[in-house]
Amino acid sequence: MLIVRGRRVVVPDGERPASIHIDRGRIVSIGDASDSPGGADVVDCGDLVISPGIVDSHVHVNEPGRTEWEGFDTATRAAAAGGITTIVDMPLNSIPATTTVAALEAKRAAARGRCHVDVACWGGVVPGNERDIEPLIDAGVRGFKCFLVPSGVDEFEHVGEETLRRAMPVLARRDALLLVHAELPQCLVAHSGLAASYRDYEATRPVAAEVSAIEMMAALARDTGARVHIVHVSSAAGVDAIARAQAAGIRITGETCPHYLAIADDEIADGATEFKCAPPIRTAADRDALWRGLTSGVLSLVATDHSPAPPALKYPGDFVRAWGGIASLEVSLPVVWTSARARGVTPRDLATWMSAAPAALAGLSERKGRIAVGVDADLVVWDPDEQFTVIAERLQQRHKLTPYAGRTLRGMVHMTFLRGERVWDRGSLARQTSGQLL
Repeated sequence: MLIVRGRRVVVPDGERPASIHIDRGRIVSIGDASDSPGGADVVDCGDLVISPGIVDSHVHVNEPGRTEWEGFDTATRAAAAGGITTIVDMPLNSIPATTTVAALEAKRAAARGRCHVDVACWGGVVPGNERDIEPLIDAGVRGFKCFLVPSGVDEFEHVGEETLRRAMPVLARRDALLLVHAELPQCLVAHSGLAASYRDYEATRPVAAEVSAIEMMAALARDTGARVHIVHVSSAAGVDAIARAQAAGIRITGETCPHYLAIADDEIADGATEFKCAPPIRTAADRDALWRGLTSGVLSLVATDHSPAPPALKYPGDFVRAWGGIASLEVSLPVVWTSARARGVTPRDLATWMSAAPAALAGLSERKGRIAVGVDADLVVWDPDEQFTVIAERLQQRHKLTPYAGRTLRGMVHMTFLRGERVWDRGSLARQTSGQLL
């Protein structure tokens, strides 16, 4: 038996001294912090925080097909280093995209034996694959993702209202979740031609595109009974649109991302394409509204939208051509915590937003996302006060480009446990390929 104990254990009802008793990968009991039965292997974490392992429900691994962007080995190494014990992989940007059972099996084959944390998969809704939805559910995907605007890759086409009115009744019948990239193409604006200007890029994807898309999805959810989740909400108006739909009894939820919570547009220099994402990072007022959306419960979770690409595809100085995606798996906990602590947010709040809620979203809450008897012994041990500077070259992700390079953050991950096995220990991988395909 393994016992992990400390004075700051984040359990569902709060933070307290406790000992976590682990046997065969599961939590079998939770006792006093002084518990130390004979024969047990004891890890005493003292005043470090012991939180449930993070569940990141929005990760683009890109393997097979674009493994040179990011693969299961490097993505899950970065996850383990960041205290993330489960990722849910998006159906793009792999080739083939996960829109058929055959494509799902190809992805699982690519992942098998290469994962350092547990991995689950979303499926995709694209034009013409309505008949693939139920077979994908039966094959084990956790839900489905769609884009309302071009996704950036040809293998994953965006959908319109006509396709959704065919697909969403199928999803509703099986109570399967639909995750939506919510921007409407008719609301996007042509670039003015100043390729290096971040403000010009931001203006091409106005808040109205997000709000109009959320309103359309809320109407479709009302009409079909399907569950809808809006990914990477970026604006105050987006939060308000979700709140209105929720107040009307519509089954709609939303998430935001570390970059929207930590960065404002006036901090982004012209030409700094490592900050490009879609929807774009917006104003400080929008950032504050996203925090309010989390604390009020309108937004249910924080996920990274880890979407890396080779540095050449970020086209430094050219926001028009640059790939839109931010790499942040390894630093998501400290990025969020650094901004959160000044707002009165607690480690328990983070455990709700970054562990319990994403686990529930992906239908994994029976096993993941909390420290409780009977669930997997997935833990992150971290120091909320320890400062460090992000050195890009030391990150575990395949390509080291990140907007957080050089930033001083608080919240150092010391250890990560996956089903009771120590997979990350003070700066290095402690065990190879312990992850399972869920």
